[in-house]
Amino acid sequence: MNNPDFKDPRRIDPRKDLPPLNERIKEKELRVIDENGNQLGILSTKEALTIAGEKGLDILLVQPDSNPPVARILDYGKFKFEQEKKIREAKKKQHVMDVKEIKMRYKIEEHDYLVKLKNAQKFLSDGDKIKVSIMLKGREFQHANMAIELLNRLADNLNEFAIIDKEAKVEGKSIIMILAPNPHKVKKQTIIRNENNAQDEDE
Repeated sequence: MNNPDFKDPRRIDPRKDLPPLNERIKEKELRVIDENGNQLGILSTKEALTIAGEKGLDILLVQPDSNPPVARILDYGKFKFEQEKKIREAKKKQHVMDVKEIKMRYKIEEHDYLVKLKNAQKFLSDGDKIKVSIMLKGREFQHANMAIELLNRLADNLNEFAIIDKEAKVEGKSIIMILAPNPHKVKKQTIIRNENNAQDEDE
């Protein structure tokens, strides 16, 4: 037989997630702040509700652990909208770190190396990690040290932007190194170029 008054302790009471607003405020007395930030002093909850109701506003409990608890008179719909807007804006500013992959050959032309270097710098400046890999085939494994030296050169050229997250080492048929953004480096746009081919801008 179903008892309508029986409450299953395993069920979550949805009212627990509701904000402490208006009639849901159980405290008898409140320290009330009005919609303009002015202190109205300690009032009975009933009196505070009356003042808010006359203004077409709500009362929200903002500091329930204070003695007495602190409540604000406000437009809760507008307040909730502003809070959600701030959360959305904060999420937009958060950067989710990705791992970008850069592949090279151990016999790489200098121009191609500078292109890879510039791409790596951009990824790091954007706050992403980079995984740099050099694949070796057959007899190329005899030159694994050259591949490691190339990756170490890249790390050295990027030392202003990166810290080594994983040292260059052999993994399967490739040499792998992972670089992470330097947490102390402020993002800025710097163009890496071959100084031997660059013209003097003052000319």
